[in-house]
Amino acid sequence: MYDMNKKVRALKPYDPITGSYPVRLDANESFLPLPEEVVLDAQTALAEMAFNRYPDPAAEEVCGAFSAHYGIPVGQVAAGNGSDELITVIFSAFLEKGDAFATIEPDFSMYAFNGFLQEARHVAIQKGEGYRLDIDHIIEVCQKENVKLLIFSNPCNPTSIVCPRGDVDKLIRSVDALVVLDEAYMDFSDQSLLGCVEDYDNLIILRTCSKAFGMAALRLGFAVARPDLANALRAAKSPYNVNALTQKIGALALKQDLAIKAALGDILASRDELRAGLENLAQQHPGRFTVLPTDTNFCTLVLPDRQAFFDYLAAKGIVIRLTGGLARVTCGAREENAIFLQTAGEYFEQTKGEG
Repeated sequence: MYDMNKKVRALKPYDPITGSYPVRLDANESFLPLPEEVVLDAQTALAEMAFNRYPDPAAEEVCGAFSAHYGIPVGQVAAGNGSDELITVIFSAFLEKGDAFATIEPDFSMYAFNGFLQEARHVAIQKGEGYRLDIDHIIEVCQKENVKLLIFSNPCNPTSIVCPRGDVDKLIRSVDALVVLDEAYMDFSDQSLLGCVEDYDNLIILRTCSKAFGMAALRLGFAVARPDLANALRAAKSPYNVNALTQKIGALALKQDLAIKAALGDILASRDELRAGLENLAQQHPGRFTVLPTDTNFCTLVLPDRQAFFDYLAAKGIVIRLTGGLARVTCGAREENAIFLQTAGEYFEQTKGEG
């Protein structure tokens, strides 16, 4: 009789929030659809697509569009089936069984999951005061624990806080580990190291099209690194990892610079509107919760009664995300933000003295 190993038996599937909710502010997706011109061009491309042929294994067109959009050499770019796949490839390629990898908690849960699958040793470094990165402490732990791979998001999911590029530069240069810098939310900030990867022999930057570009359904991500690291990723990934439809639509969308800029402006305006509303609620209900600074498309609350808050909102058809001991609220369309803020205000009013 076949008996699964303990590692596999212990696995639980990733647990996104399922169900039908009129207002979904849980997954950090864009509330904006793809630009109409991209959809129309995609329909034309769909009719011309050779579905009986494998996609381009190098994803040259979409990698070229990404490199042109950000002004970086195409030789530094490798495409993936979402940045999630690239994280898996990095862990399997650059870690061996028993190697130490480090995360800076709280952070994206899939980092630790991939380390577990690789049978690597997890070194969980806690963030400093105010959920900031304590750079000197991180360097000390990485050196002491002989960390081979350090991975963290910047700006951070779930804290929404960005670490200044100067501090990140110091960290990368001070550790012997491969540093995987997940910039999934950096389109909403200005502290990217994307144009500087040639300066480091131990840096891989991850980017995604799921947040600012409104392509979460297509599953398209990129890794950016010096050519030797980028080539290693291309060799380690599966041959046809990005399907032809995703490659084509991704390339079409990434070429729409004006539409991307307009969409980014709309998302940032929504984020600022949401944050202002939450700050107003915090003033009306002092001591109930704190809103962390945000350089992302979401706002994060330090909220002791977060589970009760989540349950109240869910009962009203609004869903947010609880993760890392925090409550995370994605910015939505104006009417979605308004419904959330009104309902949140009702919760804090009805639960006075209970927080």
